[in-house]
Amino acid sequence: MTATATPSLARIPAGHFLMGAEDGEADERPVHEVYVEEFFIGRCPVTNDEYAHFVKATGHPSPAVRALPLVGSGERGEEFKTIAAAYEWEAGNPPHDRGEHPVVLVRFDDCVAYCRWLSAELNRIVRLPTEAEWEKAARGGVENLRYPWGDEVDPARCNFLSNGRRKSESGTRPVGSYPSNGFGLFDMVGNVWEWVADWYAPDYYAKGSNRDPQGPADGVMRIVRGGAWITEDVALVRSAHRHRVPDDTYAPSIGFRIACQR
Repeated sequence: MTATATPSLARIPAGHFLMGAEDGEADERPVHEVYVEEFFIGRCPVTNDEYAHFVKATGHPSPAVRALPLVGSGERGEEFKTIAAAYEWEAGNPPHDRGEHPVVLVRFDDCVAYCRWLSAELNRIVRLPTEAEWEKAARGGVENLRYPWGDEVDPARCNFLSNGRRKSESGTRPVGSYPSNGFGLFDMVGNVWEWVADWYAPDYYAKGSNRDPQGPADGVMRIVRGGAWITEDVALVRSAHRHRVPDDTYAPSIGFRIACQR
């Protein structure tokens, strides 16, 4: 395997952190202390170049506009297809000059398949991070802040839609284009929403385990985290925000990063 096939990993030490936000949505409460064992997580979202190794090795379908997901249906359908067209692959190859951009137009199942392939390649279990792992990593070792750097959104630190009238001029950026957080991770806020492993339940914080929580056993909605280049509401790019989506979701604003144990 070449270097571009294997995402760079950062070690997140074992320990407690405060998960959730008292000033956030109802499903972000109560703020509660969670213990997470040591794990490793991708420094960046998986890129098109990295994902291309998987597509070429396995014949897995490359990112494309397929049957429209619920989030892109109805009146939003034409806009969804127009925006997504710039991110479709051709003949198994990523869009020109987007190799270092996060891969998008991937469903949850696509991400699981990528992790399964990379597990075999590396001879270690690779997976999506749990929601708790993701939030601990996103906070970068700091507590009680809305963003990894403080309480005010900063367009110099993340890729989000600061001006809704410029949506057509916006898009993903190469990974690592903005400063890293305290754990050396890039794009934990903005650029692309990121799939996590858990099913969604609005009351899980009140009922779930406080030690390595894995989320509900099943559900009808999944979770993406972190906000994206198309996100105009700054509340959605907070470290604690939980964004629920139907299980069939894919979008030009959703990607993922990997996690694993030692």
